[in-house]
Amino acid sequence: MKTFKDLKINRELFEKLESMNIKTPTDIQEKTIPLILKGRDIIGQSATGSGKTLAFGSNLLEIIIPGKGIQALILTPTRELAVQVTDNLSKFYIRKVRNIIAIYGGVSFDRQARIINSSEVIVATPGRLLDHINQKTIDLSKVKLLVLDEADRMLDMGFIDDVEKIIQNCPKERQTLFFSATMPSTIKILAKKYMNNPEEISTVKHVDPAKLKQVYYDIQKNLKLSLLIHLLKKEKKGLVMVFCNTRRNTDFLEKNLKHNGINAIAIHGGLSQNKRSNTMKLFNSNKCSVLVCTDVASRGLHINNVSHVYNYEAPKDSKEYIHRIGRTARAGNEGIVVNLICEYDHENFSKILQENRELNIESIKKPHIEKVFAVMDNKRQQRKPQNNNFQRKRYNMAY
Repeated sequence: MKTFKDLKINRELFEKLESMNIKTPTDIQEKTIPLILKGRDIIGQSATGSGKTLAFGSNLLEIIIPGKGIQALILTPTRELAVQVTDNLSKFYIRKVRNIIAIYGGVSFDRQARIINSSEVIVATPGRLLDHINQKTIDLSKVKLLVLDEADRMLDMGFIDDVEKIIQNCPKERQTLFFSATMPSTIKILAKKYMNNPEEISTVKHVDPAKLKQVYYDIQKNLKLSLLIHLLKKEKKGLVMVFCNTRRNTDFLEKNLKHNGINAIAIHGGLSQNKRSNTMKLFNSNKCSVLVCTDVASRGLHINNVSHVYNYEAPKDSKEYIHRIGRTARAGNEGIVVNLICEYDHENFSKILQENRELNIESIKKPHIEKVFAVMDNKRQQRKPQNNNFQRKRYNMAY
């Protein structure tokens, strides 16, 4: 097994990693860092949380000249990932690379415009970066390193045209790195168009199948909430992620879990950036043990100690299922995936099983549970039943 010293990384970076007690490179780091240090273009396929940030950041100290404008550009699909990458890079580099900033929507455009060109490394989401390009508030003429992190996710989210426009605004003479959990044909087409003889690197899946248990309950829709609460109240260790398909269901579920004494917090694309950032801080610090989320949180974010993943709704395609379950059973730890399946999930769940025949998902019999009556949002109340004992915001139904 190689060490970072064997990889011949910059001395200052090596000493910083030593002080952080980071001694052994991950698989993707070991395979890509030597090539990145040689200036090669890379297409790296590796799971979320496998150490890609350090891999693509390994060359920064060699190429950055302080005070000479933006020399490295890293594109990410979400605001949360942009902040996470910025924070991680800032931990690794504290002297030579002085200005690493995140650029994303939901915050002041003018404030970003005032500081953007005094930075050497930009970590950005495509939409907001393209806004700066169109408004001519950013100068990318000195970019030496271009990174697409979670490239497949960016394409899934419809950023392909934005990404191409951004690439076209960078110098042709540069190093380009694509990192992705999956490798759809669109990425290979993009690579052929904009990369110089890239080296393709693929690493083993970060999730250990031997340590991942997958089960499903086939139940009525009006028992989903009751069963989820029953199961969550029995969980005593690790962090839990509960996935929904819509923002509305995410908010509904957070409200009802809290109402039933479960320490839950929600995250989805409809929240402000400050709210989303604070949510992730609370969850990562274990101050809230249950994160209810849409798929915005299933990719890119590095979250340790997730013991259980619950699919409150089956995802719409098998790729998202794989991304969701990739949050647990990592780094040698055991993990459990629990799918709550009702009649509305059968089509999606059947598709997942057909497209991933190697998945071993065991059917579990529903335990005896007490029905929970859902608390609804006032704005979405149904017509009040003709019953003098009716309680406002409470309905005689179980979700």
